[in-house]
Amino acid sequence: MSGNPVNLAFRFLLELAGLAAIGYWGWTQHDGVWRFVLALGLPLLAAILWGTFRVPGDASSSGRASVPVPGIVLLVLELAFFAAAAWGLFDAGQQTLGLILAVAVLLHYVLSYDRVIWLLRS
Repeated sequence: MSGNPVNLAFRFLLELAGLAAIGYWGWTQHDGVWRFVLALGLPLLAAILWGTFRVPGDASSSGRASVPVPGIVLLVLELAFFAAAAWGLFDAGQQTLGLILAVAVLLHYVLSYDRVIWLLRS
């Protein structure tokens, strides 16, 4: 199921929502120039980490790995990214959006059970 185009599109939208949530959290934390630094810098850092650490052969990321890592490491990084995004929404006063994001991520990982199993075995 994880290779289904609809699920891949869902995953892509979750990744974008996660980046937006992290940027929103950064925006709400400071005033002045730091607001812009955090709102732009944190999502950029998260996107770089997301794209750098990959499991070789992972169909959800074209199979190439800039920095190859074991599946469990990638799974932990992904879950940390989504947890940070949901927590950031909660912390910024957007509890409903944070809950929606967390439930959507959980749904995605349930639908992608085959990929989760593959990552745990890689």
